[in-house]
Amino acid sequence: MSPPPRLPILLAGAALLLAGTALVPLVSTSAAGATPLCTVQYATTNQWDSGFQGSVTITNNGPAVSSWALTFAFAGNQKVTQGWNAKWSQSGTTVTAANESWNGALATGANISAGFLASWSGTNPAPTVFKLNGVTCNQDTEPPTTPPTTPPTTPPGNPGAPPKLHVSGNQLVDQNGATRRMLGVNRSGGEFMCVQGYGFFDGPVDDASVAAIASWGVNTVRIPLNEECWLGLGNVNPAYAGTAYISAVRDFVGRLEAHGITPLVELHWTYGQYTGNSSGCADIHATCQKPMPNAQYTPAFWTSVANTFKADPAVTFDLFNEPYPDRATATADQAWACWRDGGTCPGIGYEVAGMQDLLDAVRATGATNLVLVPGIAYSNDLSQWLRYAPTDPAGNVAAAWHSYNFNTCSTETCWDSTLAPVAARVPLVAGEIGENTCGHGYIDRVMQWLDQHGASYLGWTWNTWDCSTGPSLISKYDGTPTAFGAGLRDHLRALS
Repeated sequence: MSPPPRLPILLAGAALLLAGTALVPLVSTSAAGATPLCTVQYATTNQWDSGFQGSVTITNNGPAVSSWALTFAFAGNQKVTQGWNAKWSQSGTTVTAANESWNGALATGANISAGFLASWSGTNPAPTVFKLNGVTCNQDTEPPTTPPTTPPTTPPGNPGAPPKLHVSGNQLVDQNGATRRMLGVNRSGGEFMCVQGYGFFDGPVDDASVAAIASWGVNTVRIPLNEECWLGLGNVNPAYAGTAYISAVRDFVGRLEAHGITPLVELHWTYGQYTGNSSGCADIHATCQKPMPNAQYTPAFWTSVANTFKADPAVTFDLFNEPYPDRATATADQAWACWRDGGTCPGIGYEVAGMQDLLDAVRATGATNLVLVPGIAYSNDLSQWLRYAPTDPAGNVAAAWHSYNFNTCSTETCWDSTLAPVAARVPLVAGEIGENTCGHGYIDRVMQWLDQHGASYLGWTWNTWDCSTGPSLISKYDGTPTAFGAGLRDHLRALS
């Protein structure tokens, strides 16, 4: 499922300025008392009734970089009107100064100054927090980057660590051999907020918000991600990309695990231009759902994600949100071959990475984490999943399915004929279930069928959107359910 349309991108101008710029992230390794990786001096050099002139002097104390971007936020209503020695842009109170083509190199110990003119009224306080390529300057250690900044805490009652799930026959079991099911919700935002220039997540992901999720009897949360944000590609605001984005995701994963919840990290939006049947957008960048992953960046994404979490077998991987090569190809066999093997696929103009490619990328890192592999037709069709399933040397793969009332396979007859054979062979995880009725009549049927077959399911989505724009489980982040969400909440609580 894709998130509802948002307002026009506030950082469109900044994104255009930064397009094609490959930023080199700084990696925070300083210990307490060490020199900060970067320092910034801010000064108001001249001020008059409605405007002022300001400057920043940036010193890089870390590794040399070939490009840079400085971000800070005004505390008042100041607005940058023009600048020099950098490409200046502003979204709300957040200001970005990115290097010009001629001053991108910043060696260790080097500094550079840039200036600007801005308007103001009322008060003109100086900014207090500055970030260079996503790393906070003027301090010895880097604080958590996920807003708000409350650290993970062990909740009352200490639920313990989440299970280390793995496949045993057609069931998921934990490290003690006990049968488990993944029952929970999706937490949308990580796939679109960063690339649209708004931040990391849509709404809070602090300890209180995770406690609200846990109060529903949830044991799993699926976290949609964006490959361009994770890899820190140049079209994404560097404040929300690369190391900053990865840190935000890791912080959220840590908070979930502190509540005994299994984190399910999933690739949602990817690079690659597709304008064919059922195209979500004409953009080459990761700003919508594409029919298949791309060979250029997606294997690298999964290599990085697997390396990040391979030491934590409690984290589960979901390879790709909703493949739909069947909308581009002429036959189902072509679609399934594309799905598994990738390469040059009919109707898709970029080189495709198949499910086998992505699984290979994960396993090549040594990661043995549980991996979910979705079907085609937006993950709603598993009819040939067993025939085309990728080979896993770790033997730790489950089938992922998505189900909405408006999908083709939305009846018990279809589930009995196409899902039951899969669920009899491998674990079945319904990564998304939902309906656009603002009620829960459909998911009640889905949950009943999945319960009978020992399968897992996660509701879409723990976000406060109006139900007319998409299935939203909550109206407030304290866990207040919508009518749709009440059905899932009550069912999960009855099972827990």
